[in-house]
Amino acid sequence: MQIKELTKAEDQVMQILWQIEKGFVKDIIEKMPEPKPAYNTVSTIVRILETKGFVNHNSYGKTHEYFP
Repeated sequence: MQIKELTKAEDQVMQILWQIEKGFVKDIIEKMPEPKPAYNTVSTIVRILETKGFVNHNSYGKTHEYFP
């Protein structure tokens, strides 16, 4: 089994998700230090983490609540 490496940005998002347990992209951004990354940037990182198997989500219409 191959261990998937996380980038610094991915690791930062995972640390926040583990801390808050679940949340929307805006909740993750809220916990990030200044300067805050763009919404699309964080959204893309979360989707990458999902393809790597670190994150899953619940759908509420068009919004997604993510969790580790």
